[in-house]
Amino acid sequence: MASNSEKPVTSFAPRGMLSLWVVLFTVWMIANASLAVEPALTGAAITLVLAYVFASSSDAWGRIRWTPRSLYHFVAYGATFVVELARANLNMMRYVYAPRIDIAPGIVKVRTRLTSPMGRLALANSIALTPGSLVMDLQGDILFIHWLDVKTTDIDAATLTLVTPFEQHLEKVFG
Repeated sequence: MASNSEKPVTSFAPRGMLSLWVVLFTVWMIANASLAVEPALTGAAITLVLAYVFASSSDAWGRIRWTPRSLYHFVAYGATFVVELARANLNMMRYVYAPRIDIAPGIVKVRTRLTSPMGRLALANSIALTPGSLVMDLQGDILFIHWLDVKTTDIDAATLTLVTPFEQHLEKVFG
């Protein structure tokens, strides 16, 4: 008969490690653009170590529940990110090749509905990775963003432009 003083059996893998590994390994394979065995094995080993380190240091990945709906929104977020990245790069190209640079740089406040730290991190990184914008600070549900060409200083209009494309999918994945 087992007593209550016995420690529960814990697994070697921290909670959320498998889902993080799948994400990292998928990104690795896409970045390598190859299905060769050597890069796949190297990627599997490297991403496994990274997943272990990150999942051990934070329980944020353990809180994500992968359902068909959240997987759909994760893929939709990826597609949205690629579209926004292309759009921002084309916009930057327009600035670079224009005979006269006509920009109005500034800092704008935007609001996010995301509550999870992972969701906010993904949102901030998505905004920062698109050329022409950089997240400078996050205070509560407000993000301060340096925008290369400020179109509006209205918090709702800036949120609609900079945050909403990513947030609608990240909210379904991370909360």
